[in-house]
Amino acid sequence: MTVVKEMLKERVRRVQVHDHVQKRTARAGFGGLSIQRTPLGTHVRISAERPGLVIGRKGSDIQRLTEELERKFGYENLQVEAGEVNNFALNPLIMAAKVANALERGWNYRRAGNSMLQRIMDAGARGCQITIAGKLTGLRHRTEKFLSGHIKFCGETALELMDVGIAQAKLKPGTIGVKVAIMKPDARLPDEIEVAKPEIPVAEEVKEEETEEVKEEESSKEKPKAKESKGEEKKEEGEKK
Repeated sequence: MTVVKEMLKERVRRVQVHDHVQKRTARAGFGGLSIQRTPLGTHVRISAERPGLVIGRKGSDIQRLTEELERKFGYENLQVEAGEVNNFALNPLIMAAKVANALERGWNYRRAGNSMLQRIMDAGARGCQITIAGKLTGLRHRTEKFLSGHIKFCGETALELMDVGIAQAKLKPGTIGVKVAIMKPDARLPDEIEVAKPEIPVAEEVKEEETEEVKEEESSKEKPKAKESKGEEKKEEGEKK
């Protein structure tokens, strides 16, 4: 198997692990996971709004999840740990799940979109876009977007500065898709520049130092001349006497 095929196989496995863990930890507020390969094995860290529900009583749930991942995806020496999300309002996966949950509980899509949008912007996000698509009011499919702040839609800037989360709400008319895109609070756009203060060139500083040294030498030379002139005057007075 070539290196490219191995990389593709590993990427596919990571996506499958992400989907499996997201389904298992939906009640805990799944906020993403990171997979790291170490010499001792594979380390998986799960971020959740309520990590206690992921761990379970005396670690039973997280132990069961570890065994499932080892059996289903072929990991060896797998270590799984759960951590709390610092600010869940800035996590697109958690907020998308909250919008989907609100729709399933009977909220109007405008109320759900506007309330979550305001909550995200109050948390300090630079921009947010919530997209709700599906059979919202009738039998026809429609898409509604809720925007606030600064948003990037494409390009490298969108890939680096925008975090995207997707969720589904299952209702009687059909499935409604929810997509939340959040621009990070510390995001720095390419057109945001700072003008540096002008610095004094080194050459001018050297010239100033040289002029000061020359002045000191000239003043030191003038002082002995004055003393010599005083001594000559005294000699002339003695000769006259």
